[in-house]
Amino acid sequence: MKKLWFQLHWFVGITAGTVLMVIGLTGAILAFREQILDALNPGVRNVAVQSAAVLGPQQIMLAAKAAKPHERVTSIIFYDTPGSSARVGLAPPPGQRKGETIYLNPYTGALLAELDGEDFFEWVEQLHRFLLLPRDPGKMVSGTLAFCLMGLALTGLYLRWPRRVWDWRTWLTFDTRMKGRSFLWGLHSVAGTWVMVVFLMFTASGVYWAFDPIRDMADGWMGTLRPPREAAAAKPKAPKPLKGEAPDLSISWETFQKNAPNWQMAFLRPPERATQPLQILWVAKDAPHVRARSSMSINQQTGALLKNELYADKPVGARFQSTIYPLHLGTYFGVIGQIIVFIAALALPGFGITGWMLYLNRRKQKRIAMAERAQFKASTAGGNTDDPVLMAYASQTGQAERLALQSAAALQKAGVAVHVQSLEKLTPPQLGQYRRALFVASSFGEGEPPDSARRFSRLLGAAAQELKHMQYAVLALGDRNYAEFCGFGRTLDQRLAFMGAQPLHPMIEVDNGDAGALARWGNALRGLMGESTTNEVTLTAADDSDYASWRLSGRTLLNPGSIGFPLYEITLSGAIGDGWRPGALVDIWPGHYGGKDVAPRRYSLASVPQDGSMQLVVRQVQNEQGLGLASGWLTAQAAIGDEVRVRLIANPSFDAYPTPAPSIYIGNGSGIAGLRSHLRARVLEGAQKNWLIFGERQQEHDAVCADEIQGWRAQGFLPELDLVYSRDVTGGGYVQDCMRERADLLRAWINDGAVVYVCGSLQGMAGGVDQALADIIGREQLEKLAEEGRYRRDVY
Repeated sequence: MKKLWFQLHWFVGITAGTVLMVIGLTGAILAFREQILDALNPGVRNVAVQSAAVLGPQQIMLAAKAAKPHERVTSIIFYDTPGSSARVGLAPPPGQRKGETIYLNPYTGALLAELDGEDFFEWVEQLHRFLLLPRDPGKMVSGTLAFCLMGLALTGLYLRWPRRVWDWRTWLTFDTRMKGRSFLWGLHSVAGTWVMVVFLMFTASGVYWAFDPIRDMADGWMGTLRPPREAAAAKPKAPKPLKGEAPDLSISWETFQKNAPNWQMAFLRPPERATQPLQILWVAKDAPHVRARSSMSINQQTGALLKNELYADKPVGARFQSTIYPLHLGTYFGVIGQIIVFIAALALPGFGITGWMLYLNRRKQKRIAMAERAQFKASTAGGNTDDPVLMAYASQTGQAERLALQSAAALQKAGVAVHVQSLEKLTPPQLGQYRRALFVASSFGEGEPPDSARRFSRLLGAAAQELKHMQYAVLALGDRNYAEFCGFGRTLDQRLAFMGAQPLHPMIEVDNGDAGALARWGNALRGLMGESTTNEVTLTAADDSDYASWRLSGRTLLNPGSIGFPLYEITLSGAIGDGWRPGALVDIWPGHYGGKDVAPRRYSLASVPQDGSMQLVVRQVQNEQGLGLASGWLTAQAAIGDEVRVRLIANPSFDAYPTPAPSIYIGNGSGIAGLRSHLRARVLEGAQKNWLIFGERQQEHDAVCADEIQGWRAQGFLPELDLVYSRDVTGGGYVQDCMRERADLLRAWINDGAVVYVCGSLQGMAGGVDQALADIIGREQLEKLAEEGRYRRDVY
């Protein structure tokens, strides 16, 4: 449902929203129309105050007829403000709806200059109300746009509805340090919340004026029904001459002043017939708004008061109706209200611009994704399709996938049909359909299968079918620093052999991208291409051109006084480029780049591209030989400003879950790095249902990133937070102990669709967390979580 509303929101936004930008801009221009006209026309609507008495309506009427002898006066407006000009409305010419307004000096009756800029504002008003269309179709279009704006406001509210509804910071604030798409989204959503009420007021009043059936229904509720439209729309008849001598308005004016001593504005409608009463609409000085009008009817011949309806005595519905126009203009709340309306109207173009930028960015990302998919298909299709080779991979960080795709491309170039498949989706029956299968398998932790391959490993171990018809080869990736070097590759090779499959050649083990081992794999691939092939097969785990030059720009000790090894935040500055995903890794060459037996070291990124820098959390390793090769160089030996050779590594098994979901982050020590990158990304997205369970030694010395974590907590981004300190006097235990203590809530989050992220040390923490999760939800459900991609780990 949310996806449907999202699609509707952006579709209406990029269609009707574009026209609404014009409505908003013109509304902002009209917000201070009166003040702007006064500033452009000094001495027209306000003249210098004189000691002479102000002329009454009779004198103003005569002065207007003298200035415009061929025009009929239809209205006179007085203001009880010293120096305010009298405004006289004249009958409209045939075929027009509105006549001319002239301004007369209230002390002398002299005709004042025409208002400069009034024609421009009339044009802007026609654009704002009717989009320069004829009145009736223009009303329909503007009313439809008002409905669209109402829909955008309400769907926008629904789409950003936070889980912590009562936290005002979530609704009304966002981090101005954000950049790119996250900044645009934050500005778009938070500003929308600020002006939500004003927009709903705009739309309600716009719909009320645009559609007569809606207006008639609303007027019926308020008890203020208008005359039938046919009568109101009838063509005005030519005015008949007054019968007898025109009465003196002075008599009626005296009656008005006697019965309305506190008037501020008086609007007189001289009747067409001398026998008709004079109608006066007036606003009191203490009126709540400019449309809070009382009405008076006076006999022109005798000055007798025929009707005096005060605004305060009107029915509630009529008083409410009178507020619609002042609310729309903001004048109901005075100048402050006008400023609010001005800002809200001006925000409409802002929403259109940010909405378009977000839409175009989204389209760009889709095009990139489509291009990548097309490239993937191109690299895995072609050749003879009668007997395809299966190229299967099990990847934790993406290296196995990369080598599998390179291998598949080489085979395809030689005319061999290849099907590339992740073990995440492969099953033993599907495997049995192939005559030849190649496996590129990395190992995770102490010889375990990568999380994405755990399901396949379990199914293959329980499968009963024979694979005597199949030939296979295994390229096993690993690191000899681990006791179970290439453990999963060895397990896979042994299991396939046990099921009867015939090896094409012995398993090839690769230690940290060893070029010699990869060359042997390339030679093995040539055997599948045929004896006549001359194609060279060159595979690289990582090319030197993949590395970029960054600079060490910051180094901060995070745990001063700790009984553990020092933990540093390392900041690197360089070209962000296309950035990276949360949970990504980085390979770093130590300072003696190119030295004998030197290999890159891999770290979890602790920052997001919007931070403008690359940040790591590095534990300084100390051993019998001294400081660790890479950690020692980064934390102690390298000088600020030194070059650092860096290669970004995608980490799909620890990437953000592809759809919105509650998230549980579990880790310890330097594992805060991978967790922090995810949490920063979640904060930028406004995703609030997050739970952090993090362990260290002592709170006094090891409360790493404490200010940032507590800031997230205060802003509502960590409704659940457990910080565990194992060496405190209080005996805080370990993260797995905390998980068992909070098993019920943990189980409820997972049942609610939560994704579990684990980052930190393999020894102790990762195994303990895995066992605790199995105890809490069951091993079978935990395996299912891994298969669904809801159990994501980056452990070392």
